[in-house]
Amino acid sequence: MAADRSMRDYRLGAPHGPNSSGRRIAFADLDGMSYHEASAFDLPIAKRIRFVNKVNNAEAKKELKSIGRMMKADPLSPVGYYVRNMVIPGMGLLLEGYVLFSVGNVTPLLEAAFPQCWGEQTVCQPVWQQAMTYLEVVGIILGQIIVGILGDWLGRRWGLIQDALIMFIGLVMLTACWGITLNGWVICYALSLLFYGIGVGGEYPMTATSDMGNAVGFGKMSSREDRLHRGRRVTSAFLMQGWGQFLNQVILILLLLIFNSGSGDPPYDKVLAQCVFRVSFAIPAVGTLWLAYYRIYRMKSASTLLQAAKKKQSVTGYDIKSLGLTFTYFGPRLIATAFGWFANDVFFYGNKLFQSQFMAALNPDNKSVMTNWLWNLVNTGVALVGYYLASFCIDNKLYGRKWMQIIGFLGCFICFIIPAFNYSYYAEGPGIRSFQAMYFLSSFFGQFGPNAVTFLVAAEVFPTPVRASAHGFSAACGKLGALLAAVLFNYIDSRMRFLVVPWFGLLGGIVTYLFLPDTTGLDLKEQERRWTYIRAGREQEYHGIAIHSKHLSFWERIRGVSKHYNAEEDYKQRVEEMRADWESAMERRAAEGELAGDFGDKDDTWSPEVSKFFERTRDKTGGAAKGPYRNGAGASGESIDEVKEE
Repeated sequence: MAADRSMRDYRLGAPHGPNSSGRRIAFADLDGMSYHEASAFDLPIAKRIRFVNKVNNAEAKKELKSIGRMMKADPLSPVGYYVRNMVIPGMGLLLEGYVLFSVGNVTPLLEAAFPQCWGEQTVCQPVWQQAMTYLEVVGIILGQIIVGILGDWLGRRWGLIQDALIMFIGLVMLTACWGITLNGWVICYALSLLFYGIGVGGEYPMTATSDMGNAVGFGKMSSREDRLHRGRRVTSAFLMQGWGQFLNQVILILLLLIFNSGSGDPPYDKVLAQCVFRVSFAIPAVGTLWLAYYRIYRMKSASTLLQAAKKKQSVTGYDIKSLGLTFTYFGPRLIATAFGWFANDVFFYGNKLFQSQFMAALNPDNKSVMTNWLWNLVNTGVALVGYYLASFCIDNKLYGRKWMQIIGFLGCFICFIIPAFNYSYYAEGPGIRSFQAMYFLSSFFGQFGPNAVTFLVAAEVFPTPVRASAHGFSAACGKLGALLAAVLFNYIDSRMRFLVVPWFGLLGGIVTYLFLPDTTGLDLKEQERRWTYIRAGREQEYHGIAIHSKHLSFWERIRGVSKHYNAEEDYKQRVEEMRADWESAMERRAAEGELAGDFGDKDDTWSPEVSKFFERTRDKTGGAAKGPYRNGAGASGESIDEVKEE
């Protein structure tokens, strides 16, 4: 039963410190409980390390046993589980990662086959060649902002479906793009990328927020599984972007061998280039059409959590009030997520734009597209290792989101700043192998750091009603960083690029430390509970774990946001909120003869232990015991506006 499951972890040990047993009934012995159960965060560092390692080891053992049982029943069942829970949720990001990086990967082949357009520029206008990069990024920015807003307004499911349909149409346009002249074909190519980019941009906020909703689920509290592994679940979908890049490079290599008679070496004629180009875009079009089908017919509940949040606040359409309050209370968080993404994309796309200089340094006389593609395949494989390590470590309370992003930024900073001050030695002299190692390490730290974390925290640190909007805005700022890199690099040489880019990593680390809270292990239902108080103008009455200093940014701690944190008061308050919910549920049961059937009442199946406790502790007049709620308005009621101080 949903209410019972949440109640078992409801005592002071959770969320203030995880109830590892999962067996405790919170209200069975309220009067005898101790209010001094230690929070995991409040333990001395040595005890905290032992506690966290004990929980992590127990979870690892539990998961390995689960995998063993699955394999015993069906050896392929773990693969099916992975596909259902990680691959399919991230399929949109896999497809967009494939296509976006295909644009850059296929360019060397087009340059070799059409030198009069890309090299000599006697046929094609340079402005349209540059526009291919710019319009792609502009389309992504438009999609991130527009679809992010519409996703909070109309629902996540609508955003997911329209993203898949736009991407499918865009891929058809890319596959079939045509022009009377070569310059006309380039123009058609650029405009197709603009249209496709809108779908890609919407994919970021929609995938993150829908995965976040799936991870959090229903209930007064998220399940223990969600609290311990929410980050891994979301980033496991995000890392499909890395697989998209990897698969694109593999497919391009195979297509080149197929259409070039088994050879990857030049010369490359126009027919070869056109065949590789069109088939490489036709393949993901099939997958995107399936994705549209899946989202239309198999993801009908994607908007449920958002609808429930709106119902509680009696909101229809877009929640303008929540948007304004987000800027007021969470403005510094928006600075952290937006600038963090901006700085990351300067590095992320800078790494891709440096690729030609890197390849030239390794193979100065190389004319083969295949050689460059093989080196890029290695680089993408290194990045995939970073993606997976990020997914495995992002929920560890000793490391977590914030430190992963800071260390990732600093790692990229070091990898770029070292060759910046001795570029000739590393890029052209005896330090070439060190240059190669630092290039690969920058790819690793980019994924095992800000690239994975920015995607996750931009959804976690904001309330549900504006989550997609905030995520879309942050992602759009990131693409401005990519656009800055693309434009700036056209006007400065390779040496100057290495002098400019590293400082974005240092600034990203500083901004992260100052303004980004650490949501590792935080129950997002607690954050929603805090948001309900904020929205009602009663922020100071909230005493829960969401304002514990460990879940606040350095800036928020300086401002004194944690001063109202009080585990004992929060426990008493939560009991009364539960009591009000129970009273309301009992009234509905008496009036209607059965529980309401919509999603807002999935928690109304109360366990016998909980019902007995509330029956036993009613006051003599039969009403609810003294508490902060009146008139049956509880934590899952329509509004918190009835909260009064006793």
